Amino acid sequence: TPIDDLQFYILDKHTKPNEIIKFLDPARQGNNMGVISEAGTPGVADPGTDIVEIAHRENIRVVPLVGPSSILLALMASGLNGQNFAFTGYLPIQKNEKTQRIKQLEMRSGKENQSQIFMETPYRNQKMLDDLFKTCSPQTRLCIATDITMDTECIKTKTIAGWKANPPDIHKRPTIFILHV
Repeated sequence: TPIDDLQFYILDKHTKPNEIIKFLDPARQGNNMGVISEAGTPGVADPGTDIVEIAHRENIRVVPLVGPSSILLALMASGLNGQNFAFTGYLPIQKNEKTQRIKQLEMRSGKENQSQIFMETPYRNQKMLDDLFKTCSPQTRLCIATDITMDTECIKTKTIAGWKANPPDIHKRPTIFILHV
């Protein structure tokens, strides 16, 4: 089917549940449909989860297709523990809650030898980096994976002390963070 003949719906954090239910009408009529994401993997830290959950409730077949995932690509290139890891998604925005969550992630990483993967909205990346610098131990390793799959891609793992000495400019750039003690 030519792309001009396809129907597209916007599914984001502002989409109302009754709208999402209507998006599945083509599938209810026996047509194939898909969920694509403009950044990332549908259903992983993504509003695509909502439509997939409704499809399952309505017994509509769900078939995942492989595509690039910034989360897994960052982990693969980090050199950190890929055997034991956790994806937390977005951390709290409020300063005290965020600081507490960073401390919890760092502690869990050390206790369980577990890589801690999280992300931030690009316009808040620099603030996240500052909070990591203030909260984490200087020896804690941090992978900063920015602009994954783009020409400007940069994926590096250093200690917090190493990053503090030469902090990157990641403002408004899609970034995945991975902590490991």
